Amino acid sequence: MDSPCKAETPLDELDPGEMGVVVRVEGDPALRKRVLDMGLVPGTPLVVERKAPFNDPVSVRFRGYELGLRCAEARSVLVRRLSLTPCSHCGRRCARRKR
Repeated sequence: MDSPCKAETPLDELDPGEMGVVVRVEGDPALRKRVLDMGLVPGTPLVVERKAPFNDPVSVRFRGYELGLRCAEARSVLVRRLSLTPCSHCGRRCARRKR
């Protein structure tokens, strides 16, 4: 079984205020290229600022600016959740999922 610290989550599943680090970008090549060109490359830390009704668009802040993504675009970005509190699994500040 995978450690909860290694879990990948689509960006559109993070709630406002949650933080994550981009793990990879999936999807068709044109969408993938567009998202990577916007700066959402693996290793980029981000925070979800807000979500519009029905989750479209999702607003994220990273590298000093805010970007709005359509839900389909956000779904193609896989992130590792980050937490400011130590993880109950490994004791580090990593992808502790709140339930």
